[in-house]
Amino acid sequence: MARHPAPLPPGLALGRTLVMGVVNVTPDSFSDGGRWFEPADAVRHGLGLLAQGADLLDVGGESTRPGSARVPQADELDRVVPVVEELVARGAVVSVDTTRAEVAARAVAAGAVIVNDVSGGLADPEIYDVVAQTGVVYVAMHWRGHADVMDSLATYDDVVVDVRRELSERVAALAARGVRPEQVVLDPGLGFAKPGAANWPLLRRLDELIALGHPVLVGASRKRFLGTLLAGPDGQAVPPLERDGATAAITALAAAHGAWGVRVHDAAGSAAAVRVAQAWTDPREVLELP
Repeated sequence: MARHPAPLPPGLALGRTLVMGVVNVTPDSFSDGGRWFEPADAVRHGLGLLAQGADLLDVGGESTRPGSARVPQADELDRVVPVVEELVARGAVVSVDTTRAEVAARAVAAGAVIVNDVSGGLADPEIYDVVAQTGVVYVAMHWRGHADVMDSLATYDDVVVDVRRELSERVAALAARGVRPEQVVLDPGLGFAKPGAANWPLLRRLDELIALGHPVLVGASRKRFLGTLLAGPDGQAVPPLERDGATAAITALAAAHGAWGVRVHDAAGSAAAVRVAQAWTDPREVLELP
């Protein structure tokens, strides 16, 4: 399946789905529970993800796990900016995961080339001005509210139709603030104000989201709906660290259906999965062994 032309930072014109490795500089991530909270640990983890096959790194300083509270902006800056600076100095292509304009601006000044905003600009509309003025790639995710209230906002008529419409509204708002269409990537926001069953139609009907005319980032990694899917006979969801196999399966399927990128905690499995998808969809990519 042909992809829409994708905005790519320098050096990332790879002709395949990108693998974005997650670097959580937080004490309370649902996935890794603060293992990389110290800057040196976060940098080491990011370099490890690159070694596993990640193409770029997404550095975030505020947890968006369900029920989490906001952190002060000063704390987010202290967590994010030094890690972005060091990873860029080590040659990494870096995205900043933030909903705040000031954090985005400081991270871009430190070398980030993508702003990944889970609120799609709804939390801080001034972030659009940062994107317009700097020309960076902007990921606008479908979002209805902060983590402490998002589960109460999960009502849809048709989740795909509703998400398409709300993402289209974000695209229009971006254009009105001077952001060029080629800067914009869309993210359906799996797990954000989405009850478990609502995530699967968004994946099955990924083509309908891509048809909006912008590249699409898929962030399924270790999400709750995967834990529920993999539950054992006792009905207990498997913990986040046991969801990487299912994440890699979604990566392969999303890549085969034209996703611009996948955002993952474990890069090795997804790096292999995008290459399998590439070989599956384009036989010219398969190398003949002697």
